[in-house]
Amino acid sequence: MAAPAASASAAFRRVYDTLKDELLRDPAFDFNDDAIRWLDGMLDYNVLGGNLNRGLAVIESYKLLKAGSEPSEEEVFLAYILGWGIEWLQAYFLILDDIMENSHTRRGKPCWYRLPKVGLIAINDGLVLRSQISQIFRRYFFGKIYYVDLLDLFNEVEFKTTSGELLDQIITNEGRKDLNKYTVHIYRRIVEYKTAYYSFYLPVACALLLSGQSLDDYVQVKKILVEMGVYFQIQDDYLDCFGDPDVIDKIGTDIENFKCSWLFVQALQRADDKQKDVLFENYGKPDPACVAKVKALYKELALERVFSEYERESYEKLISDIEAQPSETVQAVLKSFLHRIYKRK
Repeated sequence: MAAPAASASAAFRRVYDTLKDELLRDPAFDFNDDAIRWLDGMLDYNVLGGNLNRGLAVIESYKLLKAGSEPSEEEVFLAYILGWGIEWLQAYFLILDDIMENSHTRRGKPCWYRLPKVGLIAINDGLVLRSQISQIFRRYFFGKIYYVDLLDLFNEVEFKTTSGELLDQIITNEGRKDLNKYTVHIYRRIVEYKTAYYSFYLPVACALLLSGQSLDDYVQVKKILVEMGVYFQIQDDYLDCFGDPDVIDKIGTDIENFKCSWLFVQALQRADDKQKDVLFENYGKPDPACVAKVKALYKELALERVFSEYERESYEKLISDIEAQPSETVQAVLKSFLHRIYKRK
């Protein structure tokens, strides 16, 4: 199985080179040599470097949906293009998210805006990345029957994701004044919109459009994928605290940054008055001693065990919902997503 996976990744990576070359030579804007060098370096630094799971998921999902008929080279190439569209969108989100979160590292290296030559120019770089998606899609999908639906899909997902980010930022600001504002319900709303739609629904929706399907016929599939995305983000919150930075490619900062995280809302539900005092006195402070006290309280409340139980129950519920779907190919797509993230380290 390793060779085909490596082959797919290599083919996917070659398409990136094609897209980057076209964007650097895009006649829509007359870039000078300095701007071209900047764009070249900015794209490599931000679009590459991740695990490319979202982009590769489009290709895998499309091939599973086409089970029984071998997709043409053109169809596979277009699936690659859609996959890179998601990776471009991801890069755009991450650049701006890192600035808002005052993050230090991303994917094992300094955040783009942390580079001395970059700074807040990174804000415009993020906007450039988003606008390039439209340029790419116009080149390859204009005239396709699903072109308008594709643009509408990316606009919908961007709206949901940025709205989730807005809610996250507002709630975090409120949390600085009153940590009781952080509730399970609020947390659920944030992660559903901020993460689930673009990370889980979008790759499958792209594959469905490319295979000639109407997204209106897959409302239940959308709900399952969103639920999977919520599970994924809860995993991410857990790893932010208990994960190995060398493995997850970033240093967790949820505690220091007052984040409305799954661990915090679970702790708040379980803590007695004395434990709440410890939580409120130390949460949101960059002092390593304060961070250590919060982590110690999480351990005292057995949140590692709570997460393990949640993970098991979520997996069982998702499998049950997936197997209730009438299409075996859709089941295969959903299970491939779930098994890729279950017990992720």
